[in-house]
Amino acid sequence: MNRTRLLTTMAIFVAIGTVGASLLWFPTGIAKAYPVQHAVNVMAAVTLGPIPAMIIAFVIGLLRNMLGLGTLLAFPGGMIGAVLAGYLFRLTKKHYMAATGEIIGTGVIGSLISVPYANILMGQSVGAVAFVPGFLVSSCTGAIIGVLILSRIRHTELVPSFKN
Repeated sequence: MNRTRLLTTMAIFVAIGTVGASLLWFPTGIAKAYPVQHAVNVMAAVTLGPIPAMIIAFVIGLLRNMLGLGTLLAFPGGMIGAVLAGYLFRLTKKHYMAATGEIIGTGVIGSLISVPYANILMGQSVGAVAFVPGFLVSSCTGAIIGVLILSRIRHTELVPSFKN
């Protein structure tokens, strides 16, 4: 994939994730669930790889924070999930493994990292129990959406990584 196409595809994923956050979200305890972010993470991990997926997650988190649509918790969950989704897909070439990576990376690892992160940067003293359920619900919902979209566009020219 040439650099222009890569950057354009990344920008489209960022736009989808940012606009999707304002349209589809739901409360999950003390956090908010943004399943479009997780769907984008899975799709970007499969189509572009782990590092571009992580950059996309970072930019979406940054824009969501700048627009008042998210919190600082968007960074650890989204970025870890995107990287793990990308690496698991790269190892197995199965898009359901990208979804598994997103769920484990965001729902488990990201939520646990968010505990000290929230304490230090946000001044919130909460336990892991406060984040894990919400992060799991959000990442599971989004990962399923991402896999469903990928399964629908699997045989198109839009996803060259499936052709290999």
